[in-house]
Amino acid sequence: SMYKFSKILVGLDLSEHDKDLMEAASKISGLSGSKEVYFINVIRDFNIPDKLKKEFPDLIDKAIEERRQSIEEKVKKYFKYEDAEVVVKVLIEQGPVTKSFMKLIQQYRIDLIVLGKKNEKDAGGVLVSRIARRAGCSLLMLPKGPLSLKTIHVPTDFSNYSKSALEKATTLARRSKEPSKLIIQHVYQVPVGYHYTGKSFKEFAVIMKENAKSEFKRFVSKVKTDGLDIEEMYTIDKNDDVISAIYSTAKKIKADLIIIGAKGKTATAAIFIGSKAEKLVSLNTDIPVLVVRPKGKVAGFIESLQEI
Repeated sequence: SMYKFSKILVGLDLSEHDKDLMEAASKISGLSGSKEVYFINVIRDFNIPDKLKKEFPDLIDKAIEERRQSIEEKVKKYFKYEDAEVVVKVLIEQGPVTKSFMKLIQQYRIDLIVLGKKNEKDAGGVLVSRIARRAGCSLLMLPKGPLSLKTIHVPTDFSNYSKSALEKATTLARRSKEPSKLIIQHVYQVPVGYHYTGKSFKEFAVIMKENAKSEFKRFVSKVKTDGLDIEEMYTIDKNDDVISAIYSTAKKIKADLIIIGAKGKTATAAIFIGSKAEKLVSLNTDIPVLVVRPKGKVAGFIESLQEI
């Protein structure tokens, strides 16, 4: 399908967190039947004076080679993948980080990027949202710690985007070695002007919830869910802030992974990722998020590169 993760790109930064990313990549590529996994580390700049470059012409090549070897050793240790033949490559790039990522995503036709999610206050966090905004493929953001699929939280607005998120969730749950529970949440709102109907807020909330329940039935019937442990959840959003409602639910249910479609019908588009998904990415620092989007939905790719 359009959502198959055949080719995965994993961003490494030589921190402790690399181990988690490598192990998560093993898990996801095992569950997704991936064919190629690229581990990339970007060296921003070597800052070597020209005089020294002339004197030691192979200094940079040696530094790159050394870094490649140290990452390759780590990959051998932590990237365990027995289920099929997967081609693994370690790439050391030099230059601006976002540009290097975008170039490789295009060059290798990447389906999924895996990035470490650090604290939003550090440069890593900003970087993640910049790449998230521009990459025309799916994205897994992983805070510190191992990736678990025990409780998968799937917010849905019944759009095709959220259908793709649910399909991915069911695939992962079905293939997961540990039992997985899917919690599918719909956040509903009471429309402005409800009082003109002569009904109270509470009464209209009931009407909206009943309506959501029948839409939910129709929505779920389009996805193969038999044999899976699924719970449906309806949450009223009184503050006109759907993302906060999703995130507080994720914390309450101790979600191990949130899977969201790249754009819902209610999202106004940031460049390529819906503003909802983007807001969830920046708001949430402690729960892994998988943003699912079909590959190659990248209008105006060249223009976006010029904005980096």
